[in-house]
Amino acid sequence: MTVTGQDTDQVRMLRALEHGSSSVRLRAALAVGTAPDPLFVAELVRRCAVEPEFFVRDMLTWALTRHPVSVTLPALLGEVRSDRAQARSQALHTLSKIGDRRAWPAITPALLHDPEDEVARSAWRASVVLVPPGEEAVLAAELAKQLGRGGKETHLSLSQALVTLGDVVVPVLLAATAAPDPRVRAHALATERLLRDPDAGFESAVEEAKRVAVLDGPGHEGR
Repeated sequence: MTVTGQDTDQVRMLRALEHGSSSVRLRAALAVGTAPDPLFVAELVRRCAVEPEFFVRDMLTWALTRHPVSVTLPALLGEVRSDRAQARSQALHTLSKIGDRRAWPAITPALLHDPEDEVARSAWRASVVLVPPGEEAVLAAELAKQLGRGGKETHLSLSQALVTLGDVVVPVLLAATAAPDPRVRAHALATERLLRDPDAGFESAVEEAKRVAVLDGPGHEGR
């Protein structure tokens, strides 16, 4: 943390962001967001990469969204290339909250396929917010390559991202229902059902899809 040339209040606030108490860090992030100052941006971004508490990280993200995009965007674009998984994940999460499409080129296939589930999930959420008009189908095809990946939370995150793209995902979901891997088929079927009925529970859609995928096999969706 660099404090040279900063006034006493700024120094105190920056130190509070590193306090041992999570409640103190939370209040500090709230205060910084309430009275934005570009001098805080670098420290907010740095804290996002190391903050252990989810609710504090979320407040740090909120504080960043309160600052000028001209200052936050370059800092966040640098973080998505970090070696630290949490830095990548939180930067992507913040970019999705800011929603500035100038960040779109940073959403690379490497991030969409990141080996860390939390990073990939953040990249999926950011991608459907930032994708330029007309490129949704290309993004849908890239996201569909991840069908069947991970556990329940990862499945739900990917399904929600695909559903957000709308009807452009239908062809890739139909293709995935013929995949040789029953996990991919089940995930595609569950996502398709969620697309048709967003109010349907994901759990029940998954269980029904698993039965169909296992019993009918590739190319037979049971409809």
